[in-house]
Amino acid sequence: MIVHTILKPCWRFTMNFVTFTLRTDILLRTILVKKRSVYTMFIKKALPALALLALCACGDNMPKKTNVLNRNPPKNTATKPSPNNQPNQTVFTKPEQVTRNNQPGNTPEVTKRPEREKEVYTPPPASTDAAAYTYRSPQYYKRITDSIQFYAKPSYEKTVDEIINQIAKNPSQRKNPAVNSQWYASVNFNIRKPNFVVLHHTAQNSAEQTLFTFSITRTQTSAHYVVGRDGVVYQMLNDYVRAWHSGNSKWGSITDMNSCSLGIEIDNNGEEPFSDAQITALIKLLDYLKDQYGIPQSNFIAHSDIAPSRKSDPSKYFPWKRLADAGFGYWYDTYNLQTPPADFNALLALRVIGYDISNQSAAIKAFKLHYIQNDVSGTLNDYDKKVLYNLYRKF
Repeated sequence: MIVHTILKPCWRFTMNFVTFTLRTDILLRTILVKKRSVYTMFIKKALPALALLALCACGDNMPKKTNVLNRNPPKNTATKPSPNNQPNQTVFTKPEQVTRNNQPGNTPEVTKRPEREKEVYTPPPASTDAAAYTYRSPQYYKRITDSIQFYAKPSYEKTVDEIINQIAKNPSQRKNPAVNSQWYASVNFNIRKPNFVVLHHTAQNSAEQTLFTFSITRTQTSAHYVVGRDGVVYQMLNDYVRAWHSGNSKWGSITDMNSCSLGIEIDNNGEEPFSDAQITALIKLLDYLKDQYGIPQSNFIAHSDIAPSRKSDPSKYFPWKRLADAGFGYWYDTYNLQTPPADFNALLALRVIGYDISNQSAAIKAFKLHYIQNDVSGTLNDYDKKVLYNLYRKF
């Protein structure tokens, strides 16, 4: 049946070919009698090849062979109706498994760090004021400092970015060689805050000159705030960053005062009284800082207190009693000074207050510069000891 189906389409072609072959045979017998060997070769080899070619020529109409033993029949390519096209059909979905540790809303939210806003600084136009070009005048320093800010502010932002990148690293990323276990995070922490305020005088002739000094790299010095003679307060650094204002200093057991204190420079050359507007602005600033960071009253100190061997600011003209009356630092009771006991150790009292007594004379001078002011010699008289004893009892 299968052979009949295959040969049926080309039956007529085969009969015509056979007829043509017989006629050719008669003609060859007549013409090529003497060349019988050639004829025999044609009949045995060429004739079967031509017959096979004829069968292949009609293969387009042959049905594909199928293996009845094949377990994977060919797929029907006809398009089936989609179940979504049936409006009345109910679709069931696999319910989500809820366990004790997989409650809805228990997934912690990942807080993305917001992009930090940065100020775009535009250089000021050229000044037409003649005083702005008078060397070392306040206007001169203001013009120069305003121009320097074009470079100083991007440098400030770059340093802040480096600090942020350091803080953002968790303990597992810090690679502490002394830690030999995996990191376990605690959720109880916040940022460190300043705990001291150190007061300085600028030893310069204008606030503009001080702003210029803190805006250039070669000076290697800075402060968080500058208070001008007219009461204008300038903030130069964020309160949480470490300013370079204390230098080589010590207070109590603290040997790095820059890391735990805010530095305030007061515009004064060290040889003149401080203006009332300046001290009023300073007290307002100190009141904010004390309330903001919880700084103890005893921790408002002078640069000369923490570096007695080399510093004398904010000078003997500074009104420490006025600040103490406002709650910033201690002062003694002028009208009720008690006589210290016979075994009173003055050097030990200075050490308890916070002074570095490795240089005793310098420590006494710093103490008297802060509390006596009209006498800054390196020795203590009876009155000085009464003042020291009165203050010692407050610490």
